[in-house]
Amino acid sequence: KCNDPLVFSIGWRRFQSIPTFSTEDQNGRHRYLKYTPEHMHCFATFYGPQCPPNTGILAIQRMTGNITGFRIAATGVVLELNASFPVVKKLKLVGTPTKIYKNTAFITGMFNSDLEVSRFEGASIRTVSGIRGQVKKALREGQPGSFRATFEDKILRSDIVFCRTWMPVEMKEYYNPVTNHLAATGTDGWYGMKNKALLQLETNTPIEVNPDSIYKPIERTEPKFRKLKVSKKLEEALPFASKPKDEPKRKRKGYLQKRAVVMDTAEKKKFTFLQALNTIRNEKVKIRKQKKEESKLEKAKKNAKKEEALAAARKANKKRQYRAEGKKEKMREAKRAKVGNS
Repeated sequence: KCNDPLVFSIGWRRFQSIPTFSTEDQNGRHRYLKYTPEHMHCFATFYGPQCPPNTGILAIQRMTGNITGFRIAATGVVLELNASFPVVKKLKLVGTPTKIYKNTAFITGMFNSDLEVSRFEGASIRTVSGIRGQVKKALREGQPGSFRATFEDKILRSDIVFCRTWMPVEMKEYYNPVTNHLAATGTDGWYGMKNKALLQLETNTPIEVNPDSIYKPIERTEPKFRKLKVSKKLEEALPFASKPKDEPKRKRKGYLQKRAVVMDTAEKKKFTFLQALNTIRNEKVKIRKQKKEESKLEKAKKNAKKEEALAAARKANKKRQYRAEGKKEKMREAKRAKVGNS
């Protein structure tokens, strides 16, 4: 985790420092990371003595001798030395609209003063629904920090407006050299900084729970939009392709629904014949679907058997390869031992 103290071993130096982890974006910006990424490299910036580039680094979390799950925390290489490195952290400023006009809106809650607004004039903002906009000028009236913004489209009162910014991260200037390199007693006599979790374990203090940090179920009311009503004048002026073609549902049945259809003998014969044809066709489709499903199941079983056989063959091949490699390694070790004895 970032800002956890680590003991670094660089060349003949061994010291404790607090690293800040970051990753480099495509534009060369070093973005702050809270944790080291899994199966990936990252940058660690920390305060310490001067070391030449390309020197190997080894990092250990704790130096005590009675650790059950001891492991090397990190390995790496010195890349660069400098008085300061710019590492930035993402910060989202959130505001809400108070007045909305056609493509402009008055936003409050994002800034605290007119000076901050003037600093961010021309900055790009965006609503949650994806409408992009720009900060224009601070308002003279209303809450301090309110400003006028323009958008690509008209926004809603329920929209949340946010501005993506980057703030610099300060490095911890902490350097604690390990003074007992050659001590017979090991790590006794040197005391390093401990993180909060270790101190809580040692002193048996309960973990502080911040009620604001607990995840709560989010309940959002679904927005209800009014139906689009097109006036009759406008509908008449519209081309046929753009005219609304949804006919309103009739409460009363019309003449076509009410009328009774009386068929003669010839029509009845035709109707019964068509019904018989449809039932035969439906039965054929049903049988075809059943056969397809059966054939799919059989094919899946065959493929599973083939996969099992292939997996067994691969396993046997791997075993053979590993055995041969092991024998070769043993032969090499025996040759080295002979050369060493002679």
